[in-house]
Amino acid sequence: MGKDLYETSAQAKSMFDKADDILGFRITDIMFSGTEDDLRQTRVTQPAIFLHSVAKATIPGDGFKPEMVAGHSLGEFSALVAAKAISFEDGLVLVAKRALAMQKACEKQTSTMAAIIGLEDSVIEKVCAEIEEVVVPANFNCPGQVVISGSVKGIDLAIGKLTSLGAKRAIKLVVGGAFHSPLMEPAKLELEQAIDLTKFQAPVCPIYQNVNAQPSTEPAKIKANLKLQLTSPVMWTQTVQNMIADGASSFTEVGPGNVLQGLIKKINRDIAVQGA
Repeated sequence: MGKDLYETSAQAKSMFDKADDILGFRITDIMFSGTEDDLRQTRVTQPAIFLHSVAKATIPGDGFKPEMVAGHSLGEFSALVAAKAISFEDGLVLVAKRALAMQKACEKQTSTMAAIIGLEDSVIEKVCAEIEEVVVPANFNCPGQVVISGSVKGIDLAIGKLTSLGAKRAIKLVVGGAFHSPLMEPAKLELEQAIDLTKFQAPVCPIYQNVNAQPSTEPAKIKANLKLQLTSPVMWTQTVQNMIADGASSFTEVGPGNVLQGLIKKINRDIAVQGA
């Protein structure tokens, strides 16, 4: 993972080497030659994806000059660095602290998430609100695809009700816990302190943030929105729709994989998408 960048770009190599120093362990060894299980460790997964994404976005000569940026959940931190709202070093520190804080929150209560396919967002929101257990919409990924998050009992109840209402599929996800739900409150409080200590500056372009799908350019507002991210849903459908309404004509996904390209095409089939 990312080895080609390390071997072909001096700037990327510098970032990877710096990441080893900042994190206090050789994440490059795990990314380049570790097993999938090694990569799935919480302390590794989030920094690895962040590092790969930011390195690709900052390689000279690739012409990466976005007019607006957005990121899905963890990707919001990569987007902040790409837009120069925070430094690479500060972003990596925040991501590492975020990963560990989320892991601790997951260990406090067994929880999970599930993907619901083929129902209106409003139906899913209504069902979640009616269940007395903790269960909330967590990711509005694209029309007809919403991820819910909460206690195991809450997720099971929601899956039963949503299936009876006509969901085409309701699939429990293999995740560590209930991300983007009230059960992440301990992690939110821990991350808030780190965000407060981080220097933010005006980005070079608007960043559309997860919590409200609106463009932000003011450092204070960006910080405030970022603090809410862990316990709030990712408004990805609304984000992409707003970016298109504000003039976006093509999207470039930066980082490993192509999941966001697929989601964007489901949100608007006529828009151009590509990978970096």
